[in-house]
Amino acid sequence: MPIPKRRASLLVSLLLAVTALSGINPPTASAAPDPVTVTVTVNARAGLATVPDTALGVNHAIWDQNLGTAETSDLLRDAGVQMMRYPGGSYADIYHWKDHTAPGGYVAPNTDFDTFMAAVQRVGAQPMIIANYGTGTPAEAADWVRYANVTKGYGAKFWTVGNENYGNGHYGSAWEADDHPDKSATQYARLVIEYADAMKAVDPSVKVGAVLTMPGNWPDGITAGSDPGSWNQTVLSLAGGKIDFVDVHWYPGGTAAESLARTSHIPDATYLLRQQLTRFAGPNAARIGISFTELNVGVGQNTQPGALFLADAYSGLLENGVFTAHWWNVHNGIGTVTQVAGQTDYGDFGMLSSGTCTEDGSVCEPPLNTPFAPYHGLTMMKLFARAGDQFIRAGTDDPLVTAHAVRRGNGDLAVLLVNKDPDAAHQVAIDYSGFTPSGAAPTVSTLTNGASGIATSQSGTATSRTLPAYSLTTLVLRAAGGTSGRPTAPGQPTASGVTDRAATISWPAAAPGGSPIAKYEVHRQNGAVSEQLGETTATSFTVGNLVPGSRYTVNVLARDTAGRVSWASPPLTFATGSPASGACTVRFTTNSDWGNGYIGGVEIVNNGTGPINGWTLTWTWPTGWQQVSSGWSATWEQVGTAVRVTPTDDNRQIAAGGSVSAGFVGAYSGPNVLPTTFTLNGTVCATG
Repeated sequence: MPIPKRRASLLVSLLLAVTALSGINPPTASAAPDPVTVTVTVNARAGLATVPDTALGVNHAIWDQNLGTAETSDLLRDAGVQMMRYPGGSYADIYHWKDHTAPGGYVAPNTDFDTFMAAVQRVGAQPMIIANYGTGTPAEAADWVRYANVTKGYGAKFWTVGNENYGNGHYGSAWEADDHPDKSATQYARLVIEYADAMKAVDPSVKVGAVLTMPGNWPDGITAGSDPGSWNQTVLSLAGGKIDFVDVHWYPGGTAAESLARTSHIPDATYLLRQQLTRFAGPNAARIGISFTELNVGVGQNTQPGALFLADAYSGLLENGVFTAHWWNVHNGIGTVTQVAGQTDYGDFGMLSSGTCTEDGSVCEPPLNTPFAPYHGLTMMKLFARAGDQFIRAGTDDPLVTAHAVRRGNGDLAVLLVNKDPDAAHQVAIDYSGFTPSGAAPTVSTLTNGASGIATSQSGTATSRTLPAYSLTTLVLRAAGGTSGRPTAPGQPTASGVTDRAATISWPAAAPGGSPIAKYEVHRQNGAVSEQLGETTATSFTVGNLVPGSRYTVNVLARDTAGRVSWASPPLTFATGSPASGACTVRFTTNSDWGNGYIGGVEIVNNGTGPINGWTLTWTWPTGWQQVSSGWSATWEQVGTAVRVTPTDDNRQIAAGGSVSAGFVGAYSGPNVLPTTFTLNGTVCATG
């Protein structure tokens, strides 16, 4: 049986006395190793997107009888909500706004459109409205616009056509209502055009969005039926000229640790979306915005994993130019009850408690509207990133700790630190580039695992901090010295004349501050570190010595004659290609994509005048989640992200003007950014 505490203390005292008398030193506990300090780099010269006034969003649903209550609205206002979505996910495709019905679903009292708009106005937010595609018509959507903006004067700007319409059975899985006999992506795109025309005929100022899939997530990359390509390709090719934004949902799934790690997919996912817009959506595709209107995790929806994922994902999406991110949901109801990192998780996708119980009544949630952890994560975002702030690049050397940063108009800097380790605190050392913090203690806001709210203090230093296990921490820092008199930031850069090794960068001039502008500096973002590519007194600069097949993100800064430096310009991302011609050409193909893999092929063409006797083809995958699973007609090897392909005995020689081909099974577990540069026997090939 256990020894009572007082008796245990007595035994320990006697043991120490005996060992001291006998000259034997008492045993000592081995010292724990010092924890490794995580290096955080914050680079104010590496500018990213500016925080919009629609950034922080949530979903409201017509089955939630608390949708319009003052208590709910006030909580959302206090959390900084700027956009609210209605009428609620898949319900949107069965909802008819005129009679406030959703055949086949439950509609709670006091959830009609006017009640929703009253809540939006109380919160001080903007609405995001889903027009019924599945069981509705363009005329019904146009009437809704007329009622909202002409009759009532609500000024509802953003309207999406449908919810997750790729889930209508077109790819084999059906959860989304769709009464149209033709359920193809082609038909959806055709009707998006009709919806957009009808809605804009009523109010030309509205913005109309179309539903796309998240790169690297089902059914991305899959072509079904007679569509000319995947869902995204088909919708953009046909309807791209009529839409103003695209709408994407993301549930990364997996364990809590896997969901938290998958925020690393965001830069490549948004890059691929923009590539698809540029390639398929027609002229002026840059005008098309991106919204992410449903986000949540698979484990820990209302405990700390949800809060960490919300803050990390919202920050990652916004710094990559997404104009709004929405949590699913405000209220949702109890699900499967588990324990996550020592806290009771009710399996509730809402950020506020619904106050419901399990069917057998054995477990009940906290009282109605008790904030769950993601609510506090959203509140942390309000403290961290304000409308008009510019995100700047931040990074760490430990995947369990992520960092984001913004620079404010008054010169302050805010840094968000996410410790994804559920078991251990992490010491961080923060290095700043292009910003010098004052000696004053920063304002520190912290959300720890299981906390009922955010703790705020003014403490510590700007360069060192201990992050509690499973926590969010925001530091707000004052700049040393004044910021007045500096030039304005240069305007949005553009790239022209991009080849495999060069590009010309141009930008609108900055306005001088206290002194004339002396020069402009062009900086490349290399992770969280800037590399200056050159400087000029003009407003364009040709960059050489670039690496073929590489992605570059650059900023331009203005420096005046007094040495004052502007904020970074908005970012420009471009990719170099392969040589226009050369001794070899490689054709890389993908076929029969099934959502996390495909049949790939490479054809190597000898453009020279003599045969190639023996060859080695190499390329590097752009991400760490792509691989060659197996291959044929060659020997295939992959180490890290590097692929090496060598011939078999029967295809070692490539005749002048001839070619050889080999195939492989490719696999991916995130956005599938394809390689664009291939090297044959040390020579960079053209691509065909």
